[in-house]
Formats: sequence, C-alpha cells, structure tokens
Amino acid sequence: MNTIRILKTTISETSVNEVSKILNSKNSLKVAICNTNTVVRSYKDSELGNVINSFDIKTPDGFPIAKSSSILYGNNQRRVDGYNVFLSTISDGLSKNTSHYFYGSKDHILKKLITKLESDFPDINIAGSFSPPMGSYEKLAEEVYIKNIIETKPDIVWISLGFPKQELFINLFQEKYFLKSNLVGIGAVFEWVAGTKIKAPEFLANLGLEWLLRLAQEPKRLFKRYFVDNLLFLYLITKQYISKK
Repeated sequence: MNTIRILKTTISETSVNEVSKILNSKNSLKVAICNTNTVVRSYKDSELGNVINSFDIKTPDGFPIAKSSSILYGNNQRRVDGYNVFLSTISDGLSKNTSHYFYGSKDHILKKLITKLESDFPDINIAGSFSPPMGSYEKLAEEVYIKNIIETKPDIVWISLGFPKQELFINLFQEKYFLKSNLVGIGAVFEWVAGTKIKAPEFLANLGLEWLLRLAQEPKRLFKRYFVDNLLFLYLITKQYISKK
C-alpha cells in the first residue's frame, strides 16, 4: 500500500474496500483512522507522530485529509472513514466467519451496538466486548482488562477510547502481547452504529460538513478541535502545498 505525507504523518493511499479486504485476510495489523486532529496533534507531538507512523494502515478519514491528498499528489483520494470501514469489514467478513471484539466506550452503548449488529448481520461472529473503567492507556492495557481478548483471540479488535488514547493503547497492546488480532482505533463509530449519537449523512460528509453536526452534539469537547486545530491544519497544509509547488 502506497503512502503519502500530510504534514508529518504518512497517510495510506487506499479505499474502504481495500482496507476491509486486508482486515479480513491478514493479521497483526495496527490501523489508525486519521483526520485533521490526528495529523495536527502528530505534527505538534513528535512522539505521538512516531507512534501513528508506525501503524500499518493510516486511512484518510475526514474530507480535509482526503482532499489534501488528492490536491497534493493527484491521486483522486476518497474518504476512508471509520464508520464505513467498520460496516464494510463486518459485512465482507461474514463469509469468512471473521470474529470481532469491541473494546471501549460505555456498557450501555456496547449493548445497543451489539443488538444493532446482530439485527443487521445475523451471522456476525462476536467474540466479546468490554467497557473498561476510566484510566490511562497504560492501565487499560493491563492484563486484567484485556484478559478476555487474550482468551478469545478475535480476528479484529475494534477499539473506542478516543484519540490519541486508543492509538497509544493499540501500540502498547501489540508490544506487550503476541496476538494475531488486527487492532483498529475506531473513535465515535460505536455510538453512531448504536444510535446513541447521530451520524451525519454521507452527502454532508463528502462535502466536508460532517463536523457541523458533531460540533452541535458535543460543542465543549469539539470546539478546540474544529476552531483551533482545523485552522492550524489549513495554515500548515497551505504551506506544504506552496513548498511542494
């Protein structure tokens, strides 16, 4: 899989379909779903950036990342967002009996998520789920919290701890344990699929306007991301564009 550079982050040139097929056919992969917050935080924090760049797949999640990739490298890159990667991977894996584990979020969200998935995909193979307590990523990677993952050995572990906690957890998890499970940081996708938060329609996301609905639902948490980090991203990506020219 080819990669390109957005700020200091190497982003994969890929598609939802390709990521889905890889997750259902390979193992021991670390996957990051990368948006503007990912690349700006990685630009400002070199240690975090090194962690993200060590991942096997870094998808261009949001419209700004995909569009920047397309403009800078002429690759006609489309969004490879967590929501569609999640559902596509589950759908494509049914014939292979791919097993899935859901780690993170809250217990009531996991219950609604599993109910929804079992309704939409009756043949889905769910190895298990766990909602850990609040704590650092180091604490959550202790064996007491991931014992069930070790025992069930799922093909894919979907992790919803928020960025960058979930990516740091994934990196530490793979260093400490020798499982063949693919590890995917999935952010808010559990809530969107469970229906506890509203997912923006695809046409809005493809226009780069998904952030409006997310901000309306979580203004305090997301204000800095959208009005500070996104403006910084525009400034930095413009510099990269001018430099490349």
